[in-house]
Amino acid sequence: MHKYIMAIDQGTTSSRAIIFDETGTPVSIGQYAFKQIYPKPGWVEHDPIEILESQYNAMADALLKSGLSAKDILGIGITNQRETTVIWDKNTGKPVCNAIVWQCRRTADICQQLTADGMTDYIIDKTGLLIDAYFSASKIKWILDNIDGARIRAERGDLLFGTIESWLIWNLTDGIHVSDYSNASRTMLFNIDSLQWDADLCKLLDIPMSMLPTPVPSSTEYGVVKAGIPALSDFAGIPICGSIGDQQAALLGQGCIFPGQAKNTYGTGCFTLMNSGNTAVRCRNGLLTSVAWSIGNQTTYALEGSIFNAGSSIQWLRDELGLISTAHECDILAESVADNGGVYMVSAFTGLGAPHWDMYARGTLVGITRGTTKAHIARAALEGIAYQVKDMLDAMQEASDNKLSVLRVDGGASVSNFMMQFQADVLRIPIDRPKLVETTALGAAFLAGLQVGIWNDINEILGLRTVERIFMPTMAEFTAQTYHNTWKRAVERASGWESNLS
Repeated sequence: MHKYIMAIDQGTTSSRAIIFDETGTPVSIGQYAFKQIYPKPGWVEHDPIEILESQYNAMADALLKSGLSAKDILGIGITNQRETTVIWDKNTGKPVCNAIVWQCRRTADICQQLTADGMTDYIIDKTGLLIDAYFSASKIKWILDNIDGARIRAERGDLLFGTIESWLIWNLTDGIHVSDYSNASRTMLFNIDSLQWDADLCKLLDIPMSMLPTPVPSSTEYGVVKAGIPALSDFAGIPICGSIGDQQAALLGQGCIFPGQAKNTYGTGCFTLMNSGNTAVRCRNGLLTSVAWSIGNQTTYALEGSIFNAGSSIQWLRDELGLISTAHECDILAESVADNGGVYMVSAFTGLGAPHWDMYARGTLVGITRGTTKAHIARAALEGIAYQVKDMLDAMQEASDNKLSVLRVDGGASVSNFMMQFQADVLRIPIDRPKLVETTALGAAFLAGLQVGIWNDINEILGLRTVERIFMPTMAEFTAQTYHNTWKRAVERASGWESNLS
């Protein structure tokens, strides 16, 4: 008899629910998009009530499509967009304003002031993060400072803060207010060593600690779905027993459970995470440190870095230059030439992310000759993505003293066989592409399944992940190193370009 678990996957643009069986196979999916709100340039908001309703509907749809009874669902795991901030009244359940989304830049001035106040080292040492509007702390402060009556209500003890998993758990249960360590570690208020909120940071930002959820492990029972939710009347009593941020969930879903294992998601940009074991490595080279997950008494940490432009460089060739009509055509063109013809493309359209962190870098094509064809440019674009990932992983390995054994990949651009092969060549390690693309939801389902006894320990996730293809290095090491050295020269040309114009 099969056993089933439901994963809630609450993302930036849609709310999804996926039912998995004990083999890690998806049984059914429900999905609802919701509105993106842009009140001003650089501001991004979501309606928390719409998120809630879309998630309820996704859960109901997934159950209906599965043909199962709610009684067949042994537990629910949650994974979510991280850093997005909701503040609500604990008495009425109503948000005081729209959620401020992780992408929103309205709080940049608060972060600039923290930097000017000399808080950079303290925040790195305590939270593992850089000072940035990306994280929740400055968003909380902005709401308290700018929404009428919010600060008075917060100081009175009437308001609660949560990232999206906290908001969902509070509403699904009878008002249980928790945040798992992986999400708490993305707020810029959480001490990742003690696994507690940092009182000094809260005081500095004038955030009442009574607002903050109780920090909890990633796999434990938080509560059960309450009765009285109209869309989920059949779900009452099902335990919610797993919670994890989306990128950490993908790391787990990819089976990266040992130090030195890493995953890279090739999307518009790239999210690269490396398991650093039970060590919370502090970096001064632009990499972030977060809790990956916490199971039982064991907390696992991860190094993380972001590449701003990856798949977007392929979109640029297609949509702006018209060199290709489909992303797959980029592969075909790249494979039609023996090498890049000396052409290198640095896709720094919005600057360079980790480990370079150069906001003034700009996109650059170098090495062009009269013999350069669109095939060479297409190849240079794909190779440029692989080089950026190598730069990131080199920095991670140096920071963590962990030698990378394999890179596990997912995301839309990972379908490129050419790029995955080239990635293996420049990294000198195998590239492992899975059959199952729902790695984020699988990570959340696995945590819940551990708690209810579907799986017994974390090693069992290795048996749930199936490989579609392994790409092994085939290029001569000297050739790969020569290519990468030339790439670094191209990055030097792109670096600081915008500031050099002034």
